[in-house]
Amino acid sequence: MDRSAKILVAGARGLVGGAIVRQLRAQGFENLLTPFRAELDLTDRAALDAYLAQHKPQFVFDAAAKVGGIQANNQFPGDFIRDNLLIQTNLIDASYRAGVEKFVFLGSSCIYPKFAPQPMKEEHLLTGILEPTNSAYAVAKIAGIEMVKSYRRQFGFKGISLMPTNLYGPGDNYDLNNSHVLPALIRKFHEAKQSHAKEVVIWGTGTPRREFLHCDDLADAAIFLMQTYDSDDIINVGVGDDIAIGEVARMIKEIVGFDGALVQDTSKPDGTPRKLLDVSRLTALGWRPKLSLREGITQTYAAYQATLAAA
Repeated sequence: MDRSAKILVAGARGLVGGAIVRQLRAQGFENLLTPFRAELDLTDRAALDAYLAQHKPQFVFDAAAKVGGIQANNQFPGDFIRDNLLIQTNLIDASYRAGVEKFVFLGSSCIYPKFAPQPMKEEHLLTGILEPTNSAYAVAKIAGIEMVKSYRRQFGFKGISLMPTNLYGPGDNYDLNNSHVLPALIRKFHEAKQSHAKEVVIWGTGTPRREFLHCDDLADAAIFLMQTYDSDDIINVGVGDDIAIGEVARMIKEIVGFDGALVQDTSKPDGTPRKLLDVSRLTALGWRPKLSLREGITQTYAAYQATLAAA
C-alpha cells in the first residue's frame, strides 16, 4: 500500500474508522476518503456505486456498522441485522465491481459460539450456538465473512476478514442505553464523581471476563494486515489476555477518582461468560498491541473529559 494510494475508510466518523484514519495519517498516508453519512449513505447502493466511480479508491477499510451493547442488541435486533447486512453487502460487492485492489472487512468476536473453548481460535466459528443477546449482529457479521470468502473464491477479490475483540478508546459511544460496557462505566463513574453520588450500580455479577483492545491498536493491526495478510481465513485481533468486568469497574473507579461504593445489580444479564481470543496467528505475523489496559483507559477518560469540556 503505497503512501500515495487512495484509501476509503468506510465509517470514518466512528470509533474504529476514526482510529484507522488517525493511524493512516500518522504513518504518512494522506490520500484518504472519509465521507460523512450525509455525503455517502452505504445502505443506498446507487449512491455508493456513483461515489466509487467518481473517487476510485484502491484500498477499502470497512469499519462501517451499526453497533451497540447488550441492551441495544436486545431491543433492536431487526435494526442490527438489517442495517449491517445492507452496509456490508453493498460495500463488498460495489468494491469488487469498482476494481478495488484490497478490502478489509472488520467483524467481531461475537461471531464465536457462546460456549466456545477459551481462548477462541479462528476454527471455532460455526461450532455452536451464539449468544442470544447479540445473535442478530453476529449473524450479519458471519454473513460478511462468508461473502468476502466467496468473492475471493469466485472472483479473485482480495478481501480479508479481521475479528477484533471488545474495543474502546477516544470517540466511543457513551450513551448509557446502547453503549458497550467500558465507555458506559467511564460515564457512570464520571457522573457519579461530579454529582458526589454515594454509589455506582453496574450490571450483572461482575464475574464475566472480557478482553479489551484500544481502538488505536486495532487500527494499527488493520493497516499492518492490509499490507501483510492475504488469506480467506479469518484472523483474530486482540491482546490475548482478559479481565473480569468487576475488576475493570474497580480500575475505572480508581482512574476516574470516584470515592463512593460499587454495587452490582445481579438482576441484569451478564452476557457471554467469557470472551478471550486466541491471537497466536496474528502474533506469529509479528504484530502486538502497544497500550496496556490501564494506559488505554486513562487516555480514553482524558479524551472523554476533553469532549465534555468542548461541548
